[in-house]
Amino acid sequence: MSTFITNDGVEIYYKDWGKGQPVVFSHGWPLSGDAWDAQMLFLLHHGYRVIAHDRRGHGRSEQTSDGNHMDVYADDLAQLMEKLDLHDAVLVGHSTGGGEVARYLGRHGSKRVSKAVLISAVPPIMLQSEKNPNGTPMEVFDGIRNGLAENRAQLYRDFTLPFFGYNREGAKISVGIQESFWLQGMMGSIHAQYECVKQFSETDFNEDLKKIDVPTLVLQGDDDQIVPLEDSGVLTAKLVQGALLKVYPGFPHGMPATHAGAINEDLLSFIQNGTVTEA
Repeated sequence: MSTFITNDGVEIYYKDWGKGQPVVFSHGWPLSGDAWDAQMLFLLHHGYRVIAHDRRGHGRSEQTSDGNHMDVYADDLAQLMEKLDLHDAVLVGHSTGGGEVARYLGRHGSKRVSKAVLISAVPPIMLQSEKNPNGTPMEVFDGIRNGLAENRAQLYRDFTLPFFGYNREGAKISVGIQESFWLQGMMGSIHAQYECVKQFSETDFNEDLKKIDVPTLVLQGDDDQIVPLEDSGVLTAKLVQGALLKVYPGFPHGMPATHAGAINEDLLSFIQNGTVTEA
């Protein structure tokens, strides 16, 4: 396995395939770099170098009790970029990984980065508050934490339904996608995943988004039941200067898996030309 040791002594797993311009992927909760299989294979076959790591405490990375914080996630990504000496990289983040990309750019800048893509991403901030009245109530995140503590295996089974839109009438359910989600989730540390709930729900990315100075694509489905579009992608596109927003009618939160073909084509178009097709 390919791994590196962070400055605080944590072993992080990553995969690094191909040559050419690097595309670096940051995964969602509670998954691993395997969540990007469809995108990595597609872009590899189109001549790109594709890289994905497992966030600390997730997947095959070390299950540490320390550092389960968005700043540290971003620092781990920065150390991976430095270890591989990446330049002109395209950063792609889904859900929590979109927050990781935003915090990386806000904290470390864009000297190694040429473009960014945020897919169904958690910024600007998920949690409902006086400043964010349309956000998601704390009770929802407390419910996730309680589910983790009581029966993580069942929580992840159940979570696939809204995550992939499989609870919608007429949905074509892929048991394989559900089982892949469950397996990735169960590979990780329950402690790290529990702590990560606070990070993806309560971290405020507003200032990070304002600092992004590379061409940025925001992709989201209008049937995202996990990170509602109007409180995430729409606001993010307004905060990132010059950002391009594409909204897919009817697509769910987990659209990189359920609608890989559409996502892959738009990723390739944006990387190559800075544009995407109309929804």
